[in-house]
Amino acid sequence: MLQNRDFKAGILGTGSFVPENKLTNKDLEKMVDTSDEWIVTRTGIKERRIAPQSMTTSYMATEAAKKAIEDAGIEASEIDLIIVATVVPDMNFPSTACLVQANIKATKAAAFDIEVGCSGFIYGLSIAKQFVESGTYKTVLVIAADVLSKITNWEDRNTCVLFGDGAGAAIVGPVKEGYGILDNVIGADGNGGMHLYMPAGGSRMPASEDTVKNKLHTIHMNGQEVFKFAVNVMNTATVEVLNRCGLKPEDVDLFIPHQANIRIIDAAMKKLKLSREKVFINLDKYGNMSAASVIVALDEALKAGKIKDGDIILMVAFGAGLTWGSTVIKWVR
Repeated sequence: MLQNRDFKAGILGTGSFVPENKLTNKDLEKMVDTSDEWIVTRTGIKERRIAPQSMTTSYMATEAAKKAIEDAGIEASEIDLIIVATVVPDMNFPSTACLVQANIKATKAAAFDIEVGCSGFIYGLSIAKQFVESGTYKTVLVIAADVLSKITNWEDRNTCVLFGDGAGAAIVGPVKEGYGILDNVIGADGNGGMHLYMPAGGSRMPASEDTVKNKLHTIHMNGQEVFKFAVNVMNTATVEVLNRCGLKPEDVDLFIPHQANIRIIDAAMKKLKLSREKVFINLDKYGNMSAASVIVALDEALKAGKIKDGDIILMVAFGAGLTWGSTVIKWVR
């Protein structure tokens, strides 16, 4: 247990992994009744990465974790806890976090999964912050990974154009006072759970010949309701976390929103009066990678030199549940 509590939790290293295979809008035109123009106009997505059939969530999570460990300059044996956010685990049990633990040989780490959809990385970061700042653990590995292509109905043009596969990871540990994760907001509204869900595969509707035939093991979404929810919560969650930090939108140096839909991001930018230069967007390349969306974007922004010490980074996400989360980081390495 850490004795000196004069510190905040911060991100010490990041890493990401996306499959090589690209599925473009032109490819989708051959699969369903859609067009490149329709997809780009309504979502901003031009292509997405699709994992091969043999690639698992734990594989992608492990690759992202290895890069984050290297970036942080630590050994896997130093990790105290592994948290994996995913809605497409390798299997119901054991947890994907336990599989990753074995893969990277983090022999002293506790491990568990969380299932909060696209809000997963923000939730995981919030949990890691509590463990580090309480002095319980020094080094926490937070991973967000999803292979949504494996639960996508490729005959449903309303959903199959949206999703892609990917993984991102962050090492969370102590940083000097005044820097790091300044605050988090996480929330949920279970009344909206049926707006974005996978009907079959659990105790309510176990797998059967009928559930497979009727594609009930795939994503079902009420797009209109999710869109309205997202536009509202992106703003309220952002304002709340900034208020808790004593900050205003103009104090933000880089805004990293969940990469789901360009119209949702544009609405958030308009309400917060943020210029496009302050917003990191990569959904045109990857589509919606669920929980991995925000951390992959953060990793890419860092690698592109868009973040420097002292910058205020704002991240916000929404997802199945319905859930949401936002966080403010004063960056330091």
